[in-house]
Amino acid sequence: MGAGTGGAADGDIMTLKAPQYLFNPADKPALPLYDVPLVEATEETVQGYGCLVSHPDDIDIEIVRWPATGWRVVDEDSGDEGGWVEGVFYGEWQGDVLYGRNETVSGHYVLGWSTGDPGLASAQNKTIARERVVLWHLNYHPDGGQLFFPQDKSPFVVPVALPGDDLVPDQVIGLWCDGSRGLYIHPGIWHDGIFPVADRQRFLDRQGRVHARVSCDLAAEFEVYLSVPLVQS
Repeated sequence: MGAGTGGAADGDIMTLKAPQYLFNPADKPALPLYDVPLVEATEETVQGYGCLVSHPDDIDIEIVRWPATGWRVVDEDSGDEGGWVEGVFYGEWQGDVLYGRNETVSGHYVLGWSTGDPGLASAQNKTIARERVVLWHLNYHPDGGQLFFPQDKSPFVVPVALPGDDLVPDQVIGLWCDGSRGLYIHPGIWHDGIFPVADRQRFLDRQGRVHARVSCDLAAEFEVYLSVPLVQS
């Protein structure tokens, strides 16, 4: 199915509202689904996006120096001193709806739902097999990398796309991780929360303290949702 580029026409100014992360899925419109390929996370397949991590202390969280606003450069001993913060990221299914809660940055989100039509998604009862997450949103952090390290050793999926503001749906893949190792992603990598295959899962989360976030509302920009598989075929 077709998808736009999300750009504005010549002479137009594109205005996008800040996304609302907690909502009733029934308030979202029914839209076509764009199928995202599921890729097993290996040393080779995660290259460019980040790396697999056997222990949280095996990786340094990359912090990006603040950009210069003109031709004068930012002094090398400044602009990257915020460091990183640590907390727990929870992914939990409630009925057909997947919620994320990130203690690191006091975030609480609807990550997606399992039904094709959001109007049929129940937060009280599981009405359909959880074989996918219907994804409405992606974001990236320009200020630093991010580590998701599972405290519950069960499989999980992370949708990712390479850097660049001209995102299109066919750039997105789902990285299927078996839960034995964590996933680190570089600054600028498009992603969303972690999608647990089980009912709930906890992750050690480390990320840049500044936590700048650049978002893409998929429905608003492309008039599609992304269908991200949870189960390997």
